[in-house]
Amino acid sequence: MSKIPVFSQFINQLSEAVTNSALIKVSLGNYKGTEAGLKQIHIRPVLIKRTPMLSFTYRYKTKDIVKNYSHEEAYVQVESLFGQGFLIATLFAHGSDTILQANSAGAYSLRTTKPTLAPLASSTHDHTKNRQLKAVGQHYLTALKVTDSAGNVFPNAQDKFKQINQYIALLSPMLKQLNTGRQLQVADMGSGKGYLTFALYDYMRNVLNQDVAVTGVEFRKDLVDLCNIIAKDSDFGQLSFVEGSIVDYSVPEIDLLIALHACDTATDDAIAKGIYADAKLIVVAPCCHKQIRKEMTKSKVNNELDFMLQYGVFLERQAEMATDGIRSLIMEYFGYKTKVVEFISDQHTPKNVLLIGVKNQAGTTDKLALKEKLKVIKSYLGIGYHHLERLMGLEA
Repeated sequence: MSKIPVFSQFINQLSEAVTNSALIKVSLGNYKGTEAGLKQIHIRPVLIKRTPMLSFTYRYKTKDIVKNYSHEEAYVQVESLFGQGFLIATLFAHGSDTILQANSAGAYSLRTTKPTLAPLASSTHDHTKNRQLKAVGQHYLTALKVTDSAGNVFPNAQDKFKQINQYIALLSPMLKQLNTGRQLQVADMGSGKGYLTFALYDYMRNVLNQDVAVTGVEFRKDLVDLCNIIAKDSDFGQLSFVEGSIVDYSVPEIDLLIALHACDTATDDAIAKGIYADAKLIVVAPCCHKQIRKEMTKSKVNNELDFMLQYGVFLERQAEMATDGIRSLIMEYFGYKTKVVEFISDQHTPKNVLLIGVKNQAGTTDKLALKEKLKVIKSYLGIGYHHLERLMGLEA
């Protein structure tokens, strides 16, 4: 404890506020020290992997630096900062403010006033049922430029953050049903910059407390290297990224296969990998539908759809629906219950369809009827073949 009584009193007040969950924030200001560019320090309670900590945001003229400390480490840090040039410290808590301020002679005095800040929505309690993923205290969101160092979502990343949370919300009921009695194996095919890969790992590992290993597969080496660095810095020990294509990646055992926005037939490659690996859950967000559109354009069948399909925009939409409808049919053939949902409004992204297949362990499938339906659909739309059909050996 400090030899300066007024410092000890302030630390005691801080400790009491933390213990009683009354702390809103601490602000250190009026800096007259020697560290170049440092202006203020803001401190607030956060949860890091379900552990209550205090997050320090060091605000400089051109940057912010965030450091997280345990409560005891934070108290020592606050006390040391008093002697390093900060002339005022304000503790904002429920019920009162406590102000530590230097006078003209450089001696500090302590006073208590009425509260000036309303209590914030709790950032120190992790209400799992209301939470998908929060922005505060998530290193990977900061590293991916979704949030700043204080956990504020950047304006240009609002849609991305909504997409991440909606994605997790949709998958949450199915993720909770994944229970194998061993470590769950997850593969994210075409993981890109890893926004949703990181979010999925964080949710399964730190919210659902599942024993899970997640692998992101991406052919761009620079993104693989970046994501592995972020995973390491985030202390995500069972999350890794590997360089390679969806076609070449070997999936010996998988519980959940993800492929978000894999272009055109790469989505089919991912679905085939999941089916062959007997994945319990397959989730894809298709992107582009060139293969089926080319088939339909080439054949130009004459039927009741002529009045629509003469227009390119309608042909494109029909090709999208046909592509994903046939994908669903093929997944059903191999024992999956399927559904197609919109996982975020199309005002945020046009690539907003999520195709989900859940392995139906107990059900039976009329494969002959499904195969006949597939044949009729292809004939009516003028589709010679579907890439997933060919991959799965169903082509007539």
